[in-house]
Amino acid sequence: MGKPFFFLFLFLLCFFPSHPASAQHYNALFNFGDSLSDTGNVVLAGLPYGMTYFGHHTGRCSDAEGIGLPHLPPSTANNTNFHRGANFAFIAAPALPFDFFHQRGLSHGLHVNASIHEQIDQFQKLLPSICGSPQDCKDFLSKSLLVVGEFGGNDYNTGLFGGWSITKVTSFVPHVTRVVADGIERLIGLGAVDLIVPSVLPVGCFPLYLTLSDSSDPAEYGPRTGCLRKFNALAWYHNADLRRQLDQLGKKYPAVSIRYADFYAQIFDFVTNPLKYGFKAGALRTCCGAPGMSKYNFNLEAKCDQNGSTVCSDISAHVSWDGIHMTETAHRIIARGWLSGPYVNPPILSSPAS
Repeated sequence: MGKPFFFLFLFLLCFFPSHPASAQHYNALFNFGDSLSDTGNVVLAGLPYGMTYFGHHTGRCSDAEGIGLPHLPPSTANNTNFHRGANFAFIAAPALPFDFFHQRGLSHGLHVNASIHEQIDQFQKLLPSICGSPQDCKDFLSKSLLVVGEFGGNDYNTGLFGGWSITKVTSFVPHVTRVVADGIERLIGLGAVDLIVPSVLPVGCFPLYLTLSDSSDPAEYGPRTGCLRKFNALAWYHNADLRRQLDQLGKKYPAVSIRYADFYAQIFDFVTNPLKYGFKAGALRTCCGAPGMSKYNFNLEAKCDQNGSTVCSDISAHVSWDGIHMTETAHRIIARGWLSGPYVNPPILSSPAS
């Protein structure tokens, strides 16, 4: 997600060490998305990113240990074997193409040309080197897992940080969900039969938005969460429309498993029940940020890995790592919710619906 300062961190399958014998066996894992899952296609941040798992910054932010696959290499890596999978995600990648934003005078807010269709184009070019002929690749992909997203966050950020009202930015939603659905259909045409499609997150709970949109009006905030209602309403609308698109695809392709991954509900539960998960510092303060600068520990002039920022003493007590990405602990819990349920249905560690 986001502008250049929205750096990569961790993703869905990180740090879940079990290798259950009953798990679905996949040839490979292929991922498409943005900074929530970029494993090194765009390397912007140094330490403290990567400090809790690798001990150093590597340019990668995810792995696939939870389903017995090796760390997922970025698709731009040189001299790399992609037979067990590849990651096509890019930091700051939108779902929509450059022209969509250029026509609206917003292209200055884009930092990579890596829309969902650009990523799938790269995937399609790489496939013959992995699996051979189109039919061989269909057979190969029929036993692979594809994760398509999260997409949408950067599309809305581009409008919001470009000065557009949230009402105008909300008009992007049908365009975003449609292009995601089109991308999924392309992947199905290539042979994919098992896909997971994540929702967008409840961005009204992110310290970044809470800091930049600080309001004295209590009606702007959810009484139980302290999150900004209008931003969460945008995310909710996106997710509802995305599910509608996925339902239509499911009817069109009944032999294909298209599973919705509910980032929104899972993170919203972190916010409403932080102590249930051990988040003693709650969900609305960053761990890596500018202490004392705001009640959310976030400041644009002292972002994580920049002068003036520090890392909290107990990372596991926090949901938010840098104001928009989450901590390793949060991602470990998310991984369990995806691998074993209930936030992916049926869970990844079960046989896909057929």
